[in-house]
Amino acid sequence: MQMATTPFEYAPAPESRSIVDIKPSYGLFVNGEFVDGHGKSFKTISPSTEEVLAEIAEADEADVDAAVRAARKAYDKVWSRMPGRERAKYLYRIARIIQERSRELAVLESIDNGKPIKESRDVDIPIVAAHFFYYAGWADKLEYAGRGTDPQPLGVAGQIIPWNFPLLMLAWKIAPALACGNTVVLKPAETTPLTALLFAEICQQADLPPGVVNIITGAGGTGQALVGHPGIDKVAFTGSTDVGKAIARTVAGTDKKVTLELGGKAANIVFDDAPLDQAVEGIVTGIFFNQGHVCCAGSRLLVQESIADELLAKLKRRMSTLRIGDPLDKNTDIGAINSAEQLARIRELSDIGEAEGAGRWSPECELPSHGFWFPPTLFTGVTQAHRIAREEIFGPVLSVLTFRTPAEAVEKANNTPYGLSAGVWTEKGSLILHMANQLRAGVVWANTFNKFDPTSPFGGFKESGYGREGGRHGLEAYLK
Repeated sequence: MQMATTPFEYAPAPESRSIVDIKPSYGLFVNGEFVDGHGKSFKTISPSTEEVLAEIAEADEADVDAAVRAARKAYDKVWSRMPGRERAKYLYRIARIIQERSRELAVLESIDNGKPIKESRDVDIPIVAAHFFYYAGWADKLEYAGRGTDPQPLGVAGQIIPWNFPLLMLAWKIAPALACGNTVVLKPAETTPLTALLFAEICQQADLPPGVVNIITGAGGTGQALVGHPGIDKVAFTGSTDVGKAIARTVAGTDKKVTLELGGKAANIVFDDAPLDQAVEGIVTGIFFNQGHVCCAGSRLLVQESIADELLAKLKRRMSTLRIGDPLDKNTDIGAINSAEQLARIRELSDIGEAEGAGRWSPECELPSHGFWFPPTLFTGVTQAHRIAREEIFGPVLSVLTFRTPAEAVEKANNTPYGLSAGVWTEKGSLILHMANQLRAGVVWANTFNKFDPTSPFGGFKESGYGREGGRHGLEAYLK
């Protein structure tokens, strides 16, 4: 007698918010202290509930100037003159404090960003600490970084980070800059400022000299003032390609060094000899991790024609098990979309994909009544003419295309203005190496996807930007 199967039910497992103390309002962090801004204030809200979390100061040009001046003073008088081994001690201290306050940071990140707690807890925060540990190790070894026997810092770095990985992008920017002897003025995204402001408290706790790290909050106008400030020696930006182009135009003709990490439309390529169950997990990680809010997301699935039906059946079955809901629930796989504006774009492009004739499918799932939510979605019958195959959706939406030969896979994968990442799934090592050599992407993953390590460089080609972050290569952007 065969027993009837019942779906696996999960009891709620919420993480407590009590470890986080969100203040009613926040100022700017300039010269080691929190100060009031001269501009207006704006609200940061929780994407999962739409509740107002705090009032945030919006830095105007005077505030930006004050932060840059503080960073310049700290650079000239303290930080650039400090031996590398002494700078390393501060970076190690920051890394340890991040580990000690990891639960607090993870909860705050999930509340302000909307990502599942298990991702912020198990992925984001550990890699944040790892970046500070890694670059602390480089601080007294810069002569071995490949930039000459006496490499010198650039000066003051103006850094602008996005909302998809608020604290992780902060670590990618600040850790190598400080290790090389630069000082920093950083602007977090206006929708996710809270963990950057908590990091400012960590800088105080670590007794970092005043002015070495300055955190200014605001929207596009604040970022423009920072990029255009004559006291900035280096601009580092992660975000949209359109804004990256605007930054490149602003700094053209100046002596400012620039690194840009921009959009992507990565191809995740599955060959007929790939381990399909493993590949399905990689596909899910590639596009549904962090609600698809990943610049290097595997948003185009290229599957060899002979296994397309089998792979899609497995993929749909796996997507049906994904749990959507409260980001603070430890069982949640897909959290909230970061903002109403981003949700509107995801809906618009998905509706266009359906109108253009692609087959749309989502598993049955109940979305919460409050907040910003979008179900995991895949499109079949997609061609390269579809907008969903060309434009970055930046959400949990997967476009499925097929191919017959490796040459066709390469041609389709490279047929994009972007070039940030790609994935290859096959049992043949020679095919992996062949594909990696042909694909015009800064990062190519083999039989995995979305794996990050502070020792490995990350960056793109074409409209995905230029420069590298992470690894020894990440030091080059902050040294003369």
